[in-house]
Amino acid sequence: MNIVDLIQRDMLVPALSSTSKSGIIKELAAYLSARHEDVDKDALTKVLIDREGLASTAIGEGVAIPHGKLPRVREIHACVGRAPQGVDFDSMDGQPTYLFFVLVAPENSTGAHLKALARISRVFKDADFRRRLLEAPDADKMYEIIAEEDAKY
Repeated sequence: MNIVDLIQRDMLVPALSSTSKSGIIKELAAYLSARHEDVDKDALTKVLIDREGLASTAIGEGVAIPHGKLPRVREIHACVGRAPQGVDFDSMDGQPTYLFFVLVAPENSTGAHLKALARISRVFKDADFRRRLLEAPDADKMYEIIAEEDAKY
């Protein structure tokens, strides 16, 4: 499974305005639900906040992968957001989080969901890739960088 199979060009948010963990989640849930009719904004917000209550999805090095499952979702949907100012997302390394990869999957998609999470984690571990995403001037360039990096694996 490739990242570009999960995300379209219009699913990148280069400048999130929220400055808190809950604000980032709400902003990304609203963005994703506005573009996918099978995703309910309030349900997605709740499932992402509930997931964060178990343990932070901030994996360190400026990256978080908020994720969850919803019953009405027909296929995996994803959204990438960037907070240029950085946000305290309770990261494992205690550092601010800048890049957010939201993943929402159907309730019965355990295998595909786990494969997607593993792929995202692997790609986002590369420091040069993260730096290029942070420096990209807009969503189109962010998408190109993701596609280039994704093709390496």
